[in-house]
Amino acid sequence: MRDFAFTPPFDMNGQHILIVDDDEVVAKLLQAHLENAGYSVTHLADGAGLVGAVSLLQPDAILLDASLPSADGFELCRELRPSYSGAILLLTARDDDVDELLGLELGADDYLRKPVNVRLVLAHLRACLRRGEAVATGKAETLVLGDLTVCNQSRRVTRAGADISLTTAEFDLLWALASRAGSIVSRDDLFRSTRGLEHDGLDRSIDMRISRLRKLLGDDPQNPQLIKTVRGQGYLLAAA
Repeated sequence: MRDFAFTPPFDMNGQHILIVDDDEVVAKLLQAHLENAGYSVTHLADGAGLVGAVSLLQPDAILLDASLPSADGFELCRELRPSYSGAILLLTARDDDVDELLGLELGADDYLRKPVNVRLVLAHLRACLRRGEAVATGKAETLVLGDLTVCNQSRRVTRAGADISLTTAEFDLLWALASRAGSIVSRDDLFRSTRGLEHDGLDRSIDMRISRLRKLLGDDPQNPQLIKTVRGQGYLLAAA
């Protein structure tokens, strides 16, 4: 990918959103609504040089199209995640749960299907940003559950002494379960606490992230001992 050189013409003290989408109509629509909501916005029509652009601009969130002229949004998400701690929202015309799971596994915080509803995008974006703000201002707390340790201030997770790297969304889900360890937490409650939105009854991202968490934590997906499924009710993280 080529190097990226850019001098931002806006006030960098506000929340800054980077839109990466080759569809000018969609990008301009999103930009207009975001700026009207008080955000600073930069638009890139392609993903070439994106890693360098993000390093320079340090946006608070990225709205990333999954299909770009010279780059794949899923691959870009994978490249960005190790060095970028902000929110990544994938926008895609693909209508497949496998693609959504792939996006979440590669580090996306949210996954929205096109054609976009700008109000829905704004609601999901605000929810992602609120989670980041809550982390910065939240009370430090560390939970120790058997060989699992979860710290909400440092966002650090270890199991049996080994560090486990989680995305923002994955950590939020684990924290929601760990802070109520030994109790059943419904999918609706998990959706509200981690996404900041009401569950529409159709979104399966919580189930997908649970599957991903089990894999990362070394919990047998066929016979999970750490994060248990309680049929018809929700999920439970074992207290010890």
